[in-house]
Amino acid sequence: RVPAGSKVKLTLTHTGQMAKAVMGHNFVLLAEGTDIPAFATEAIKAGPDNDYIPQSDAVIAHTKTIGGGETTSVMFDAPAAGTYDFICSFPAHYGVMNGKFIVE
Repeated sequence: RVPAGSKVKLTLTHTGQMAKAVMGHNFVLLAEGTDIPAFATEAIKAGPDNDYIPQSDAVIAHTKTIGGGETTSVMFDAPAAGTYDFICSFPAHYGVMNGKFIVE
């Protein structure tokens, strides 16, 4: 939970040991109402060179994709009050690697 308009710094740490190409992870904050399965399909098409982030107005903020033992951060302004989905857009991860980002 964060206040609307606040500065947010999110740090993602991959505690596993597998390489990014095999078991990469990222954080993608999506606009309200995003069709997540459709977004995930576009993420696969975007591919590893684009960190599985498609060119889309649905993306509010994202990290790069990281592998085991790596850490990355992203800073962004919290959007308007609401509940936003976040996912890992690495292929096949969004179904279990997801959550809600609540802005008050």
